[in-house]
Amino acid sequence: MSAKRARLGVLISGGGSNLQALLDAAGQADFPAEVACVVSNMPTAYGLERARKVGVRAEVVDHKGFASKADFEAAVLGVLADAGVEWVCLAGFMRLVSADFLKHFPGHVLNIHPSLLPAFPGLHAQRQALERGVKVAGCTVHYVDAGTDTGPIIAQAAVPVLPQDDEASLSARILAEEHRLYPLAVRLAVTGAVTLDGMRTRVDAIVTGDGMALRSPGAPK
Repeated sequence: MSAKRARLGVLISGGGSNLQALLDAAGQADFPAEVACVVSNMPTAYGLERARKVGVRAEVVDHKGFASKADFEAAVLGVLADAGVEWVCLAGFMRLVSADFLKHFPGHVLNIHPSLLPAFPGLHAQRQALERGVKVAGCTVHYVDAGTDTGPIIAQAAVPVLPQDDEASLSARILAEEHRLYPLAVRLAVTGAVTLDGMRTRVDAIVTGDGMALRSPGAPK
């Protein structure tokens, strides 16, 4: 008998390219999780169509239709509960979740952010990186807590910032790594390979790849 797969609920607000990465991963027989449902607060989010194309339940819970954040989150939680969701993955979900929401999934809410946290939390992380002049940027998957991009870090991937980069080119380079990193981090989390130690995590995983350092681009002419 095959092992039971963890049931994911993915919250989105837009195109859902990271959702697609999770859907693709879940389509592999050896992936330890399945996408049980997708919820968007935006009725026009293309990610809803991505889910429906592969037969995954996709629901709209428009935050504008509720008198309070508590009412909105209660509606989202209702969909997640009905779908039997065990883990929640935020994938471009442009609403902050409350501490009350998190109590329903203690230690089981993940987010992906386009920076090497704790640097550049919040909106427009790629723009922040360019304006600060960093030479290496990247993305982070972390547990969600009541702060903004402040939860314990599960996994990170780094990319160089090239001299000619603008926000669009840097965002695209980071996004390619996001699509690799999120399924990896989900695999680690749902299989119990991540242990919390305060604000740190200990990951039971083998080291892959020969290169252990990403250096700032450039060499003397």
